[in-house]
Amino acid sequence: METTDKSFLGTGWNFPPTFRREWYGEEMATGEDAVRNSIKIILNTITGERVMLPNYGCNLQSHVFDQMNVPTVAMIEKIVKDALVYHEPRIIVESVVATPFQEDGRLVITVEYTIITTNTRYNYVFPFYMKEATNIVP
Repeated sequence: METTDKSFLGTGWNFPPTFRREWYGEEMATGEDAVRNSIKIILNTITGERVMLPNYGCNLQSHVFDQMNVPTVAMIEKIVKDALVYHEPRIIVESVVATPFQEDGRLVITVEYTIITTNTRYNYVFPFYMKEATNIVP
């Protein structure tokens, strides 16, 4: 018999925080969504941004204007993997692959991970823009 209760994965604020007037509170994320939101927050947080957790985050923003070459891509893959291994204990990081798209200055970071307690595999795709003014939605 399969259980669908995944409350052991935790509950946290949805990212970005969303407030609903009819609930008189914030929208919460649970289960796999809480883990996915945690990954998104880690990748978007600058190291040192959180006063009480000075080592938290990934610090990708410091690489916005770096050249998009093999050493930079490899370094970003390592930074992302290390940050996720260190800050998200609910997952096993299977792989981190960064694919550069030179024409629009985009680096697509694909994270494949397994949630430890459910042994379920997921992937998360994070677009990272390495050029000025390239995060434009058509």
